[in-house]
Amino acid sequence: MAGNQPRDDTAGGLTGRWRRWTRSQAEVEADELKKRVFDADDIDLTRIDCCTPGETVTVTGMVRSMTIRPRANVPALEVELYDGSGSVSVVWLGRRRIPGIDPGRTMVVRGRLTCNTDSPTIYNPKYELKPTAG
Repeated sequence: MAGNQPRDDTAGGLTGRWRRWTRSQAEVEADELKKRVFDADDIDLTRIDCCTPGETVTVTGMVRSMTIRPRANVPALEVELYDGSGSVSVVWLGRRRIPGIDPGRTMVVRGRLTCNTDSPTIYNPKYELKPTAG
């Protein structure tokens, strides 16, 4: 009667395997980052895609990019922080560089989320650098 068993199309079955096999590299990396970031149980974190403008949030993620932007003759270091669910701009006014903050580095950021620009932004947050892998 083994030939008459119903097909298993659940996440562990053929459909689930097909979904895992056909994911893009970006989806795989996002899932791995979410797993690594949100498995930390030492702090109360909010997923970036679940943050509400105006509230004080604690988010963590990987630095995707860094930009120095002059604003009214005052430098501003802008970092894109990505946690696998979304990204947020983190801006330190009056800074051109902060030692230890580099692309690929994981960090925790605490501050008030604003949406005055096109993307969610946290200005002059408190931050904690996480140890580098390796």
